[in-house]
Amino acid sequence: MNAQNVIAKELSIETVHGPLAVTYWDPAVQSQKSPLIMFHDSLGAISLWRQFPALLALKTGRRVIAYDRFGFGKSAIRTDKLSADFVAQEPALVLPILKEEFGFSNFIAMGHSVGGAMAIEAAAQFPNDCASLVTIAAQTFAEDVTLNGIREAKKLFADPAQLQRLEKYHGPRTEWVVSAWIDTWLSDEFQQWTLNDALPKIICPALVIHGSDDEYGSTIHTDIISKKTSGPVTVEILQGGHHMPHRESEDFVLTLIEEFLA
Repeated sequence: MNAQNVIAKELSIETVHGPLAVTYWDPAVQSQKSPLIMFHDSLGAISLWRQFPALLALKTGRRVIAYDRFGFGKSAIRTDKLSADFVAQEPALVLPILKEEFGFSNFIAMGHSVGGAMAIEAAAQFPNDCASLVTIAAQTFAEDVTLNGIREAKKLFADPAQLQRLEKYHGPRTEWVVSAWIDTWLSDEFQQWTLNDALPKIICPALVIHGSDDEYGSTIHTDIISKKTSGPVTVEILQGGHHMPHRESEDFVLTLIEEFLA
């Protein structure tokens, strides 16, 4: 596949919360299909998706829209503490902004890791607008596997060199980004977080992708999603896969999504 056959554009949307950095990719042949909205992970940013959005636009023939959450990447700097319900707050806050900017009504929600949980919330909160849902390594509650992985990451980030690597993507936001992940997930308040209320509200088809050896969440999350959602669910467990299936098995994951959305 040649990502050069995709047109990419960057913009900054002015909001009451400050600028929201957005990039979108259009296939060379224009399509009237619903756009695909990408929700990034806890340390993520548009740039950390790498070439995946461009290839996704090429494969699916859809506009792909990714953005930096407030506090991340090139979006507005934040200094506040994330609330325990930040996952549900994200699509409620940002989807109306993107809908107004791009003029779409129906959309595909896709996310990785906690972004997968945000995509689930998007499908639950906008059931009549969300045409399909794709999750990659999504978590549905604060599992011990996830928390232990975060505790190990906390030790790594005690090394200033680890923060410096992230500064390439988040600049002066880096320390806040790391704290927003580690301190929020390990807080007492967040231990009660689940997607149990959101999942039954999902009526669209869902594709659930997960690595069998994901260090930040076991396949119990695929079981929960498939059992609790109200729409049809396709589960794909990548044997030997870890937390980044879209990087580890990029071509395979792209094909899974292409076939699911066909």
